[in-house]
Amino acid sequence: MSEQQSVLFVCLGNICRSPMAEAVFAHMVKEKNLSTEFASIDSAGTAGYHVGEKPDSRSAATCKKHGVPVNSRARKVSKADFSKFNYILCMDESNLSDLKHMQPSGSKAVVQLFGDFDPKGERIIRDPYYGGAEGFEHNFKQVTRASEGFLKHLNLL
Repeated sequence: MSEQQSVLFVCLGNICRSPMAEAVFAHMVKEKNLSTEFASIDSAGTAGYHVGEKPDSRSAATCKKHGVPVNSRARKVSKADFSKFNYILCMDESNLSDLKHMQPSGSKAVVQLFGDFDPKGERIIRDPYYGGAEGFEHNFKQVTRASEGFLKHLNLL
């Protein structure tokens, strides 16, 4: 058996995009009977604005509407995450730049855009915080496609 993977999803505040990505990915892993392939699936933010908070109610409602359970609390990315996780997948270029800046040299984590795995090529998962419900719905579709694309990248589908 190959090494178990560990994945951290990252956005700015860890209340909209990354907890949605974590929930959708974890749900897909469970639905496809791939749970034994993953040691850890988590999410975090590059900023600590919302540490300890539950996900944005619109993000949670969108997931719930699609039958995806959400169970996370916001936290900030730590230096230890770069050695704990195989993959740190972020939502936009600002997150990517912040993560590359804080990544310790020699860390094992592959840091890249989660949208790189979207088969439709929509690489940026935009922050829906200041918009309406349609932004959260759009994000849900993006993270669902990217989750499947990432599982294919790992040769698990």
